[in-house]
This record gives sequence, C-alpha cells and structure tokens, in this order.
Amino acid sequence: MAGAGAVSEGLWLRAERQTAGRGRLGRAWVSPTGNLYASTVVRLRPSDPAAATLAFVAAVALEEAVRVHLPKARGLALKWPNDLLIAGAKLSGMLLERAGDMVVLGIGLNLAHHPDLADRLTTSLAAHGAEVAPDAFLETLAEGFARWLARWRGEGLAPVRQRWLERAHPIGTALTARLPDGRGVTGLFHGLDADGALLLRLADGTRHVMHAGDVLLA
Repeated sequence: MAGAGAVSEGLWLRAERQTAGRGRLGRAWVSPTGNLYASTVVRLRPSDPAAATLAFVAAVALEEAVRVHLPKARGLALKWPNDLLIAGAKLSGMLLERAGDMVVLGIGLNLAHHPDLADRLTTSLAAHGAEVAPDAFLETLAEGFARWLARWRGEGLAPVRQRWLERAHPIGTALTARLPDGRGVTGLFHGLDADGALLLRLADGTRHVMHAGDVLLA
C-alpha cells in the first residue's frame, strides 16, 4: 500500500488480529485480539540520520507511551536495539523493513495477552494491572513517535540515543548476544556508540562493538 502511494507518513494502520504475524528473523508473532499490532511509514529524506536508527526512535516513543498507561511500572527497560521489557520479560517487539526511500515500521505490544514461550519470558500490560484498548494506546504512541521523529530529523540521533540510554537496563548488565554468523558472545552492557551500535565489555576486558544480532539478558 505504501509503495503504491496509498499510505502517507504519519498514518498508522492497526489490525485487530493477525493471521501471519512475524517478528525479527522471520519468527512467528502470536496475534490474538486485544493486543496492539500497528504499522506506519517513514519517508526518508536526504538529510535524515541513518535509517537503521529509526529503531531507537520507535523504542523511546513506545517506552514513553507505556509509561503513560502504566505510570508506576517497575523494571520497565529497553533492551538493544528496540525491545521493551518489564522485569526482564518481553513486552513488545518491532520490525523495520526498508524499500527504497521508505521504511515500514511494525510494532507488536502485549496489552491484554502474552504468549508462553520456551526461550524467553514474556508479559503484558494487563499482567501488571493496566487495562488499555489498542486504539487508545495507539493514539498515545502515534503522538510520541511523531515528536521523537521530528527531533531525530532536526537534532540527529544524539538526543534519541541519550533518552534510550536513560531508559535502558543499567550499564554493567550481563548480556548474551548471538551474532548473525551464529557465534555467541557474552559480556557486560557498556552503552552505545555514537551510531547506536551495542558496546559489550568482554571478560578479558576488551570491548566488542555489535551492529546486528540477537541480545538476551544473561
């Protein structure tokens, strides 16, 4: 739809449920009615920061929106590059796909339900006492995303990166990373570089810079 010009920047599409929802690396995304499944389009401009850093824009906007509806959330934290956790349990996921000068951003957020997965903990807002309808949450998210997108365009990645670091798990958190080639790396969270790459401090004291891969709390 976006490629055909039917979706302009700033418009969000929301599904009540998905029959073929998917996450990063082709993973299936369980999509029962009651959760948020929404997508929007960003039309890239020549002066924009690197398109991949839109993941951080989306992450800080989502974290901010969750705090509006769950103001007393404990353990709410971002995990590189754009997962949102509560007490280490996954609350949401994002998928960014680029086609030419267009990036389609898809967000799945567990509002009313969360799946029981073998490889990671999951949770929902309902599990923490917050009842919010998907359309109401999307209004909050869309406003915040537009605001952070404007800052990303006007001020660059720096303020977005700073906000992400303020809302992430603490420096020194133990992380396990799986690289695109299948290798595993375990280290301590050491922040982000200026371009948003993950920095890990390894056991031998060296620093590993990670641009792509899967990350879990160790």
